[in-house]
Amino acid sequence: MTQHKHVHSHPFTPNMLTVEEALERVLAVIKILEQVNVGLMESDNLILAEDIYSSLNIPSLNNSAMDGYAVRAIDTKSATAENPVQLDVKGQIQAGDLPSVDLSPGTAIRIMTGAPIPEGADSVVPYELTDEKDQLDSKHVLEYISIFHSPNLGDHVRPAGEDTSIGDLVLKSGYELNPAGIGMLAALGLNQIPVIKRPEVAILATGNEVQSPGEILKPGHLYDSNTYGIATAIKRWGAIPKIIGIASDNLDDIRKKIQLSLHSDLLITSAGVSGGAYDLVKNVLSDLGTVDFWSVKMRPAKPIAFGLLKHEDRGIPHIGLPGNPVSALVALVEFARPAIMKMMGKKISNLPTVEAILDDSIENTDGRRVYARVHLYEDSGSIHAKLTGSQGSNLLTSMTSANGLAICHEDLPKLAKGNKVVVQLLDWLDQYGLLTKQKEISVTQGK
Repeated sequence: MTQHKHVHSHPFTPNMLTVEEALERVLAVIKILEQVNVGLMESDNLILAEDIYSSLNIPSLNNSAMDGYAVRAIDTKSATAENPVQLDVKGQIQAGDLPSVDLSPGTAIRIMTGAPIPEGADSVVPYELTDEKDQLDSKHVLEYISIFHSPNLGDHVRPAGEDTSIGDLVLKSGYELNPAGIGMLAALGLNQIPVIKRPEVAILATGNEVQSPGEILKPGHLYDSNTYGIATAIKRWGAIPKIIGIASDNLDDIRKKIQLSLHSDLLITSAGVSGGAYDLVKNVLSDLGTVDFWSVKMRPAKPIAFGLLKHEDRGIPHIGLPGNPVSALVALVEFARPAIMKMMGKKISNLPTVEAILDDSIENTDGRRVYARVHLYEDSGSIHAKLTGSQGSNLLTSMTSANGLAICHEDLPKLAKGNKVVVQLLDWLDQYGLLTKQKEISVTQGK
């Protein structure tokens, strides 16, 4: 049975904060996490915590950029297809081998791409500019080679240190690691990388009526969709979701479940932030920490709680999302996403936005900022935004068919059909696919 206990008046203002005010309070508390070392394959999307200097010359030796013949340019200066220059072949060098002989005047050494240039050579002639194919087709042993082209000094020779030299600053602290950066670190021989740690985010659902997917659903109950939507978004943003489970509406269970999250970097709860159930969560949070605010001037997702849980010598930020699934996801995007970015040491940026033409009007009946779920599409060179049906915060289907959130600011009572509207692009969909047919439409970074 749900326990409803009255609590004393809240130790914080009941006035709703604007989205900007609430986010500012959240980010003021969030700290960049500590530095750790991780393996190469665990470093993607993480922020480099130290400058990386090269301990190697890459390449380590002058090497060939082509399969061909290492020569002295002076020996081939008169070579043409009509009057080739013939040179004795003194051996072959494979990639990974070191030259066993130096190049003497009037000779050539067969060389593979990436193989070190032998002493005495200064250029490479690609095998296509020789008679190698004809000789091999005729089963000849390559004792000599006819050169049909006069190379310039240094042609097709990659100098040692061309990519990076010993002592070069290769990647700066703050670099967000990606396939190219990780490849560069591997090229330097590094396998443990100093990065800002990946946040561990505890996720807790609340409610007597909530059950885990896979269970037999009891009459009047519902499955826990919030935990899995939240966890998936968190994983996509680079953090590690830690699913705590579902707490029933009683003080002991809520306290027990919240205490399981105290070794995480962030706790996200869903439900229990409005009405009677909120009082229970608030009692536990007040015992274990502080609550900063609990109401934001936005729709959906007005009831959002934020505070700190105290554990040993540190505070664990807590974001309390509403229980309705659309509200939970919208609040997650607007507050948890930037919080996670800051924890990871990333530059905090809003979602990209596009300007679109509304196909339906957006009503703003209570002076809150409206985040309307819309489907963006292209028509005759323009972007249009169509509401994804009824905008009830309990209707998860309105999010599954949306690829953006159209914003009606709190000071506007209505945005009429045909008006232009700024739309945030939801970053868990291929938002840019809708723009592929339009070269002129620009995607701008939200400010």
